[in-house]
Amino acid sequence: MKIHTLLFAAALAVLSVRAAEPVPVIFDTDMGNDIDDAMALVILTQLAQRGAVDILAVTSSKDHPLSAPYIDALNTYYGFPEVPIGAVRNGATPEEGRYSAVAKRKSSGGDLLYPHDVNSGEEVPDAVSLLREKLSEAKDGSVVLMQVGFFTNLARLLDSPPDDISEKSGKDLITQKVKRTIIMAGSFAPIRQNTRYIEYNVIKDIPSAQRLADDWPGELVWSGFEIGIASPYPWESIASDFDYLPNHLLKESYISWVQGKEVDRPTWDLSVVLHGAYPERQYFDESALGKVTVDDRGHTDFEVNKDGNDRYLMMSDLQAARVVEAYIQLCSEPPRP
Repeated sequence: MKIHTLLFAAALAVLSVRAAEPVPVIFDTDMGNDIDDAMALVILTQLAQRGAVDILAVTSSKDHPLSAPYIDALNTYYGFPEVPIGAVRNGATPEEGRYSAVAKRKSSGGDLLYPHDVNSGEEVPDAVSLLREKLSEAKDGSVVLMQVGFFTNLARLLDSPPDDISEKSGKDLITQKVKRTIIMAGSFAPIRQNTRYIEYNVIKDIPSAQRLADDWPGELVWSGFEIGIASPYPWESIASDFDYLPNHLLKESYISWVQGKEVDRPTWDLSVVLHGAYPERQYFDESALGKVTVDDRGHTDFEVNKDGNDRYLMMSDLQAARVVEAYIQLCSEPPRP
């Protein structure tokens, strides 16, 4: 009788997980700068296929015309062609990414190998306007913001005034609508014996990073550089797990980014999606509450403070093995248009 009771309780638990509402997500990325942005968005679309998340919008903080078209191509490839896209104006890193042009590749017949409707970032809304629109439409306290690029868009959202989209300021919209914000930025452990490591996403827009660290009106969870270093994506998977299609967008993009080198690439941005969607599954641990500060060189410091609103991710060796396996399974799963 006791066993039946336990099995019934377990069945109820499974049903409750399956019946959970999808997590509304806005994904902010510097798509094109590193291949892990593409891999993170692939995982997000796979989780959306499972009903775990609802992708409200994808916004780009990379100021190159091909960033938005690539996002559209990837979303379309994985079955979400209607996801709204926004693009930064006058942002950082205007140079073309190594793999962005993959979206423009054509077959011998002249058709796009990876169809999409967006041809330039100039065709999509300003990122801040789209962020304001999607937040204003969302239920109170529901949205998980995932930032895996520069702080530009979220800092501008924070400073945005009331407008035709919403009578609320950006800060008020964040306070009312955002459940949690998780970002890939900074470093909270020595990197190759360097205790003052300066991380890329921070230094490309230090004033915006400082703005969020100082004044974000809610919990900020930081996934530091050390997490990606400890969870590289294996080249063996790229070489062997994507051959179920003659042309695979993610495999081709990965190879374009690493320029043919057979390397296990550290994957920083994927942690934001995995933890943002499944914080309860213990892929990562979180630090105690504290306060992150960003100095004028772009270095991040963390100090424990029970009145703070910052945490950072931590990961054991055992967790790292689980995390990498989850990355492999989600990234290599065939697209379901």
